[in-house]
Amino acid sequence: MKPALQLRLSQHLTLTPQLQQSIRLLQLSTVELNQEIEQALAENPILERDDGEGDGAPPVHAPAGSAPSAEEAPAQERQEDVTPEFASPWQGGEDDGDNDRSISAHDAPTLRDHLNEQLSLLNVQGRDRTMVELLIDSLDEDGYLKQSLEEIALLLPPEAMAGVDELAIALRHLQNMEPVGIGARGPSECLALQLRPRCADDPHARLALRIVEHHLDLLAARDYARLKALTGADDEALRTAQSIIQGLNPRPGAVFARLEARYVVPDVIVRKVRGTWRASLNPEAMPRLRINRLYAELASGRANSGAGLASKLQEARWLIKNVRQRFDTILRVAQAIVERQRHFLDHGEVAMRPMVLREIADMLGLHESTISRVTTQKYMATPRGTFELKYFFGSHVATETGGAASATAIRALLRQLVAAEDARAPLSDAQLSRILGKQGIVVARRTIAKYRESLLIPPVRQRRAL
Repeated sequence: MKPALQLRLSQHLTLTPQLQQSIRLLQLSTVELNQEIEQALAENPILERDDGEGDGAPPVHAPAGSAPSAEEAPAQERQEDVTPEFASPWQGGEDDGDNDRSISAHDAPTLRDHLNEQLSLLNVQGRDRTMVELLIDSLDEDGYLKQSLEEIALLLPPEAMAGVDELAIALRHLQNMEPVGIGARGPSECLALQLRPRCADDPHARLALRIVEHHLDLLAARDYARLKALTGADDEALRTAQSIIQGLNPRPGAVFARLEARYVVPDVIVRKVRGTWRASLNPEAMPRLRINRLYAELASGRANSGAGLASKLQEARWLIKNVRQRFDTILRVAQAIVERQRHFLDHGEVAMRPMVLREIADMLGLHESTISRVTTQKYMATPRGTFELKYFFGSHVATETGGAASATAIRALLRQLVAAEDARAPLSDAQLSRILGKQGIVVARRTIAKYRESLLIPPVRQRRAL
């Protein structure tokens, strides 16, 4: 076969580096975007933050007569020029510069520190002290000993020759420490440790101890008939014992847990302006970037040293343009959501409209995958709270009139019905289904159960009061 040359025409999509960066920035959260920008600032000397000060390095300007380029103005000012009707300053605090704000009590003692400090004051020496320290190290953050003493003994080296009996003695030392209930191997033992000191002169505490030791599952299921039959207690005594148990702490070690409270910085703010709901970008979430003029002039020089800077200049321009495009797209999607969910903003969850990603995609002429990226980890601050953009999308169920009701609205109705029910005769899933049916919303009992579980509403028997 002779070799031959053939000319073929074909079409294919090529993702340029600029397009790849645009897609990546679009799916980042605000925190991740700031991390990406910080890395770019550290690696690219031409890129810098625009703090509004005239320090001899103003933004690069376009040639006379041309349209303003992406790097000419801060992101906030550019966006206000594009959509001035959405402009609305976000009044943040003076120290709100860090978008990934968190509070952590690093100076507070941990549960381990608290217990070891108590151990140092006890008259426990030698092997016993070592065993208690071993058990302290085995506690979880709630103060429970999840491993059995036999399993802990097997983890010790053979030369230690530690048996279960020694660990049991060490466990008694541990369980005598504060907070009361520490070192328990389950909720029943944890509550019992807290009740035993109160049982000497309180018959209701003794009944509560009997319940948590032998019938805690029946109490959790609110099976009061069986509880009364097994304990011989009347309604009043059982009610008092239940109140005592509810006042106990099932997680005694949690008070020492080091929790970080992470605050969401909304990308979009929604306000009502002249009777119309409008979305505007949050300036606190928008980085202000510009090109350093001195480095840009060096990059435009003809010397060989300017070749590397020219590449950095192009990267900086791409980043500024893509960041601007990211926020433009977020604002467009947010405003489209606001227009379709204005009844939610006026009346709350019960007025949520069923909506899918394709509706917004068709409305804006964007691909569905783009809407998915925009609505993930992007947040909207409204008078009714701060929500992820994905919150406004959801499935729907049919109504008798041929319309549709949002699953979010149905869950809100279920929450209202359960909150208003008689605690002595709570509504079953079938009854809830019939009530919604009378309102024209056709929902099967199984669907009611699914929505109820998603709302963390217990079943009817567990909601029944004594």
